[in-house]
Amino acid sequence: MSTSETPTPSPWYRDGLAFSCTRCGACCTGAPGYVWVSRDEISVLAKHRGQMPDQFAREFVRRVGNRLSLIEKPGGDCVFWDRSTGCTVYESRPDQCRTWPFWPENILTPADWDGVRRVCPGSGQGEIHTLDQIEASARRVRS
Repeated sequence: MSTSETPTPSPWYRDGLAFSCTRCGACCTGAPGYVWVSRDEISVLAKHRGQMPDQFAREFVRRVGNRLSLIEKPGGDCVFWDRSTGCTVYESRPDQCRTWPFWPENILTPADWDGVRRVCPGSGQGEIHTLDQIEASARRVRS
């Protein structure tokens, strides 16, 4: 490295962050919220539910501008959140759900992460996710 180059500082979470989903629903409930889905994710969700993708899309997807989002129940809860059983499509959930809480806006600063920890009981608990895992999740999130 030349003397004019400065190394890129390591992110504040370089030693990893703890998170284990408790399936509490805090990230699945309340308004407003969009769960962005791709055509591929619609196909996976449809298969999980035993539906054809077009049938699933007519029943559970809406267009928001140029994007697709799952519909919500009255009050803003995800259409697939059930208060007694939790997420009914957990094994097939979209990337947006899979990457929580490692979204770019949640890991900008320790204060941002603390905000997540106040609303998500699994954040700061359980499995340590490595820097590489956290950054891979953040890259998967659509802007």
